[in-house]
Amino acid sequence: MATQRVLTGITTTGTLHLGNYVGALRPAISASQRPDMESFFFMADYHALIKCDDPARIEASRLQIAATWIAAGLDTERAVFYRQSDILEIPELTWLLTCVTSKGQMNRAHAYKGAVDANVAAGEDPDAGITMGLYSYPILMAADILMFNAHIVPVGKDQAQHIEMTRDVAQRFNHLFGQGKDFFVLPEAQIDAEMELLPGLDGRKMSKSYDNVIPLFEGGEKALRDAIARIVTDSKLPGEPKEPEGTALIQIFDAFATPEQRAAFRAELRAGLAWGEAKQRLFEQINGQIGPMRERYDALMARPEDIEAILQKGAAKARAIAGPLLAQLRHAVGLRRFQPLAQAAAPVAKARAQLPVFKQYREADGQFYFKLSAHDGRVLLQSLAFAGGRDAGEWVKKLKTEGAAALASAPVQRGEGVAEAEVHAALAALLADAQEAA
Repeated sequence: MATQRVLTGITTTGTLHLGNYVGALRPAISASQRPDMESFFFMADYHALIKCDDPARIEASRLQIAATWIAAGLDTERAVFYRQSDILEIPELTWLLTCVTSKGQMNRAHAYKGAVDANVAAGEDPDAGITMGLYSYPILMAADILMFNAHIVPVGKDQAQHIEMTRDVAQRFNHLFGQGKDFFVLPEAQIDAEMELLPGLDGRKMSKSYDNVIPLFEGGEKALRDAIARIVTDSKLPGEPKEPEGTALIQIFDAFATPEQRAAFRAELRAGLAWGEAKQRLFEQINGQIGPMRERYDALMARPEDIEAILQKGAAKARAIAGPLLAQLRHAVGLRRFQPLAQAAAPVAKARAQLPVFKQYREADGQFYFKLSAHDGRVLLQSLAFAGGRDAGEWVKKLKTEGAAALASAPVQRGEGVAEAEVHAALAALLADAQEAA
């Protein structure tokens, strides 16, 4: 079964509401449990800087959104869960992509054009108040996606253009520097209509810009109950038949109910159930599902160090993938280790002698082993025992070709006093050297 990578990011400028949960979090978490999916979830905090210049707001939002993902059921052992700003390779990739992206393409980005149109309509200079962050953020979004070669990116309709831009930039980079090899896969946008269907209190799409949202966790049961009480309904009295179809209340109820519950609720409304009682039923239906999550959320918010540990672990997994790819990209564009331009045999051999080396051997117990040693002889990695030399050799090959990305499942342990970063650097150096020799 072929595995596909799916990548989802949420900008950290606020808290999440019920529409975010139904439209994005819940389906994404469900999809991440499929055996044919490899899921990447991240807090888009670099993107937040484009929209918000309040550090306290960004700090709070990062914590709240991370706690929300975990409380909502994300398996952080299975998925790769990280903060965008913890992946140092992303800004560097953004610059590499910026250097192959045409200004004309950025001129056509919807967000930039919308800001220019608003300025012109107001009689301002077309570029008044427009930062380079706003202008070029589609390139940062492209780097988010291409850094992990995601196949699928769930987005709303307003973001579909950016996926097309990402594909264009990826194709251009592959053409310019690939020499017959594609560094990047071309992602596909997954536009889910459900992401836009959950109505707010007034029947319009649930959105903070409309001030019509139902909070997910913030404010506890009281905030949830108070918001539901403000859902707009008609003026029919208790006992009068009510037509449920098309109402915001019934659409929100449907998002949390089974088919049987939906049919029963509609029948009661048509039989004259009071709107006040109907809202109480809706509150109980929603709170029964998100109440336990809210308790988990509150516990996480009280222990931010636990969230930090989860994100650091996720960042390590993400960087184990990003680092080797970036090493290849740096080599492809010419950012390589210095060596004589006339590559005589002797100097090349001397340069390679400084690289770490893998050694395979057999002990007196008949078992096979391998180790990765630095040029000064220190043991960076030591394998466990293998029954056959071929098995040991396969792991050496895997580490040489995949670099740090293979470490998570490799039967190895670091040498005494050796930091994880040193092992990653050693494997990246071997990978880059192999690229140069190819």
